Parts: sequence; structure tokens; C-alpha cells
Amino acid sequence: MGIFSFLGFGAKTNDTVNDFVARGAVIIDVRTTGEYASGHITNSKNIPLDSLLKQIDSIKKLKKPVIACCRSGMRSSQAVSILKQHQVECMNGGSWDSLQAKL
Repeated sequence: MGIFSFLGFGAKTNDTVNDFVARGAVIIDVRTTGEYASGHITNSKNIPLDSLLKQIDSIKKLKKPVIACCRSGMRSSQAVSILKQHQVECMNGGSWDSLQAKL
């Protein structure tokens, strides 16, 4: 068992991603539209962090868990905080390219 596994990183996170995906999770990329255009996960939705609050009702209507991602995991962490405040089941997928590798 590596130090990261001991601290709760690694496979446990991947299991959670797999669980969310198995339940039909929506991947929301909270980067800017320009960043999203330069590369993104197929079928993900681009909702930039600064417009996330305006989209809360439409996200809730999806009735699906959400995996948030961005460039490094910082903005997606903020997005998860906002989504949880509005009772949306969600998780931070971190950077979009590392999340893509887990899918």
C-alpha cells in the first residue's frame, strides 16, 4: 500500500468515478469556452465556473450525479462546493485529461 493509497487517493477515487459513471453521471467542464475548445472529454458539457450558478436549475433537472472537471482541479473544486450547496450530488474529477484517463 503506497502513501497515497493510505491517504485516500488513487483507486478509491477511481472507484467513485466509475460508480458515478455507472449511474449516468454528467461530466461538466467548468473551464472557459476557449479552454474547452482546445480539448475536452467527449460528451462533456461546458459550463464555465462564472456561469455555473445561472445553470443550477438546468443541472438539477438532469437528475443525474455530476463529475466536475477543469484544467487543474481548482475550479472544479469550487464548482463542487457550489453544486453541493444546491443539493446536487457531485464529485471533483480534477483535471479533464486525468479524468479522461480514468473513463
